[in-house]
Amino acid sequence: VHSASKYISGHSDVVAGLVIASQQHINNIARHISPFLGGKLSAHEASLLMRGLRTLPIRMKHHHQSGMALAEQLHAHPQVTAVCHPGLQPQPWSTLRGYSGLFAFEVTEQIDIPAFCNALQLFHMGVSWGGFESLVMPAISVINQASEFNSAVDFGVSPRLIRISIGLEETDDLWADLQQALATATRA
Repeated sequence: VHSASKYISGHSDVVAGLVIASQQHINNIARHISPFLGGKLSAHEASLLMRGLRTLPIRMKHHHQSGMALAEQLHAHPQVTAVCHPGLQPQPWSTLRGYSGLFAFEVTEQIDIPAFCNALQLFHMGVSWGGFESLVMPAISVINQASEFNSAVDFGVSPRLIRISIGLEETDDLWADLQQALATATRA
């Protein structure tokens, strides 16, 4: 199961998913699930996915390179306590040849997270990862929601965590934006 709404589309304008399985499983889905839930992609959305596939390799190369560079720079920043990016500590058993631009980092108690998010100029708040625009989503925005079941709380997600999706902007510009936001949000 794969979300085609993210990197495959690449433009944050398609809602679609993929199921890749044996013919037997696909037949079962077609027979028992699709009649009740749908699962039919419009011709327009299919054409948008085809558009996204044409540029996927070059976009993924940029997401990978920019994401790695920013993860390494954040890892060295004094106001960042942890960076959760698989490329920073690759495992010998991993078969990955590259990474996306999606990762997370934790900041010290000195960082006012709402002030950090408000100070960002190039990054926007959002959760539609894999598009051309860079996004952030602080864990506190989910943790602070009143809910009977809050997976962020249940799984022990730190309220100091910020999820980040690196888009297609220039890496140096994104780093400058993160640096100025961290400086702006640092409490004395």
